[in-house]
Amino acid sequence: MTFNFDEEISRHNTNSIKYDGLQLFFGSPDLVPLWVADMDFRTPEFIIDAIKNRLSHEVLGYSLRPDSFFEAITGWLKRRHNWKVEKEWIVFTPGVVPATNIGVLAFTQPGDGIITQPPVYFPFFTAATDHGRKLVYNKLNLTNGRLTVDFSDLEEKCRQGAKMIIISSPHNPGGNVWTRDELSKIAAICLRYNVLIVSDEIHSDLVYSPYKHTPMASLSDEIASKTITFIAPSKTFNVSGLSSSVAIIPDENLRKKFVSTLDHLHIGLGNIFGNVAMEAAFTHGDEYVDALMEYLAGNVALVETYLSEHIPQIKPVTPEATFLVWLNCREMGMTDKELNDFFINKAHLALNQGIQFGPGGEGFMRMNIGCTRAKLLQALEQLKLAFSNLSIS
Repeated sequence: MTFNFDEEISRHNTNSIKYDGLQLFFGSPDLVPLWVADMDFRTPEFIIDAIKNRLSHEVLGYSLRPDSFFEAITGWLKRRHNWKVEKEWIVFTPGVVPATNIGVLAFTQPGDGIITQPPVYFPFFTAATDHGRKLVYNKLNLTNGRLTVDFSDLEEKCRQGAKMIIISSPHNPGGNVWTRDELSKIAAICLRYNVLIVSDEIHSDLVYSPYKHTPMASLSDEIASKTITFIAPSKTFNVSGLSSSVAIIPDENLRKKFVSTLDHLHIGLGNIFGNVAMEAAFTHGDEYVDALMEYLAGNVALVETYLSEHIPQIKPVTPEATFLVWLNCREMGMTDKELNDFFINKAHLALNQGIQFGPGGEGFMRMNIGCTRAKLLQALEQLKLAFSNLSIS
């Protein structure tokens, strides 16, 4: 297979949130969109072909998920992450964010403490607060250019009675691929205080060499029995609009509780094309992912080199995974409001504000580099020009 990641594909007038939502979310349609976490690359042909093949039968009624659907997932996890998963552990969910909320409803009660590790993907916060749970922060530290876990604080928060921790693995927005040692320390604390682990591993296939993703539940049977894992093809294969993911729950009792909540909400059926796309992605996607990560690595290198040479006041946190770059803009000396205004109205770029990701996000911006190198270079040049004009004024 060959993949052209330099192909420019117009996404305007397709009801794209990333492009057609610029006016709504940023007040201007004339920005380079480097914000919401989907990529600008064409969805791989083997997925499109699978959907077209299903469309050749022109009845789109209620559908089961065949054995081949589950075999695709278990095969992928074994090949890519050396994790042996049983078919019965797999539960369909309509997206990782809905799945996280289902987990909160299934396993906690109003008033229970739920630990998050900011700066982190902000829907984790509302998964707790929207359901009357107590949001508990185990703040990550920026240490030598990498986000790190404060294990003493984590133990204290668990000791105080939290019931669940939601972790981002690999981490969004910091790009960490948590090491086996880091994951083991988190798990040991959670096991000690009977804290359920919810592990969002949606970015687990987007890992740069030489790093390796370790599924939390693969560490041991004991850890697996206290872990709910979420995965999806949506980020990796650019099919987020199909709202399809799975939960992997080895413990039978936990699985029954999760499925019961899913069934009570009547959202477990999914849609035909999400099922077809997931099976195709995890059956045929190895070569695509390898090529994608090579291209994205080039984009990371471009961002780091360009900023180092032209705007050293902005320091990117080198991502070990994801197509997101966490930009440390604190040396620019701006408030978060001023920083956001600078990117939108001076550089004409749409990025996510760091403060969206909670404590520790102050003075940061999140940049989506899942685009052509030409578009990324254009964005960097606009940033350089805006910064130069700032210095002159």
